[in-house]
Amino acid sequence: MANPVGWFEIYVQDLPRAKAFYEGVFQTTLEHLGTGDEVQMWAFPMEPEGQGAAGALVYMAGAPSGGMGTIVYFMCEDCAVEARRLTEQGGRIHKEKFSIGEYGFIALGLDTEGNMIGLHSLK
Repeated sequence: MANPVGWFEIYVQDLPRAKAFYEGVFQTTLEHLGTGDEVQMWAFPMEPEGQGAAGALVYMAGAPSGGMGTIVYFMCEDCAVEARRLTEQGGRIHKEKFSIGEYGFIALGLDTEGNMIGLHSLK
């Protein structure tokens, strides 16, 4: 059985600022996807045959960012590390790292565009 999520998009208003934020928090490099003038996308590193969902930052005129309708959780070794980087990169902590019992730990934060994101780790 496959995981139910196959792709995610995080809508942003200031693409260079959001790209710098996510690259800084997760110590990675996003890859530009060949898109047109109306939509700009930068993808998180992905393995096409790997497990889990891949996704991208997206700028599209008229598509707002922010809010808490959907939360994307990023897997971390220790979510407290990425939570610290989140604030260093201009984001804000919504809820510090806390236990979710046998399923590990999570922290919640807001990116530079006002999107709520989750950080999850087993330790």
